[in-house]
Amino acid sequence: MTMWGIHNDALGAETVDGGFISVGWDRIGDLTAIGDDRERIKVALAEAYSSAKAGAIPVWAGMLRRFAFELRAGDVVVAPYKPDSTINFGVIEGEYEYHPDVSEHRHRRRVRWTDVGVARGEFPQPALYEIGSALTLFQVRKHEDVFAEFLRTGTTPPAPETAATTTDAEVVTDTVAQDQPNADRIDQHTRDFIIRTLLKDVSHEQFEQFTADLLVAMGYEARVTRFTSDGGIDVIAHKDKLGLEPPIIKVQCKHTTSTQGRPEVQQLIGTLASSEAGLFVTLGSYSREASDLERERQNLRLFSAAEITALTLQHYDDLPSRWRSLIPLRRVLVVDQSPEAG
Repeated sequence: MTMWGIHNDALGAETVDGGFISVGWDRIGDLTAIGDDRERIKVALAEAYSSAKAGAIPVWAGMLRRFAFELRAGDVVVAPYKPDSTINFGVIEGEYEYHPDVSEHRHRRRVRWTDVGVARGEFPQPALYEIGSALTLFQVRKHEDVFAEFLRTGTTPPAPETAATTTDAEVVTDTVAQDQPNADRIDQHTRDFIIRTLLKDVSHEQFEQFTADLLVAMGYEARVTRFTSDGGIDVIAHKDKLGLEPPIIKVQCKHTTSTQGRPEVQQLIGTLASSEAGLFVTLGSYSREASDLERERQNLRLFSAAEITALTLQHYDDLPSRWRSLIPLRRVLVVDQSPEAG
């Protein structure tokens, strides 16, 4: 069994709903017609993408060859999902398929998804950095044991300090490209750092205060409430200074990376009067049933780890100094180029 990492921002959730993984390079036809030959794939790529940089062609060819000919039924897939900062895990169930009838990502493999919407905060940063590779497809080598342990037990061991070595020329080429820093990897590393800090270095009570301070930075009046039996409302927010004008926003905070389901969200909804709105905040993610509730109700918002990190970055300068000291960030210019581009 081999473990593979794959990124697919083009189709995203469609791959989970459809039970597959896929890659692009749609100008290249059925790879079985080209054969398991990296040099022939390189030639086909050079002809189909004549404007591509020369350095990109070997990297692309390596990924396409692996996708079609190295992946095997039973191999594990680790698929980071950027929109909500989660990770999906699956097992490959079929051989390579070419789908000329679809508009994009015609190169596909059938996958049985076993764990979806897993919070990134469950894993140590070195493991997240590896699967943050800028490559579309790559073998998970350094921290395979971390993800395998999670799939077996639901817990994660410490990330190993050393990486496996290899002399395979194709692997070396891809590994060099995979380890290059770029804007996307640095951005994701920063977002992971924010969530990990809020999870590991902040208590539940402090997380409630952080949520209130974040809402203040966004232009609201907000205060942390004392514990009550009204569904666990942790923060009250409003736009007017006195908190008398609707809507009054009731906020429930969950200081966890666990997936929040429909019952948890319904508990918040049950506390709302007709003129009130509800905001559910968690460092994890939400089940599909919980997300359906948000779409059904105009007075409900669900903030997951993705929203928390985005809002923290957007309003960072307006946060109190104690939070900026705990989460030290600096704005820099970085290279905005993927290793796949050569």
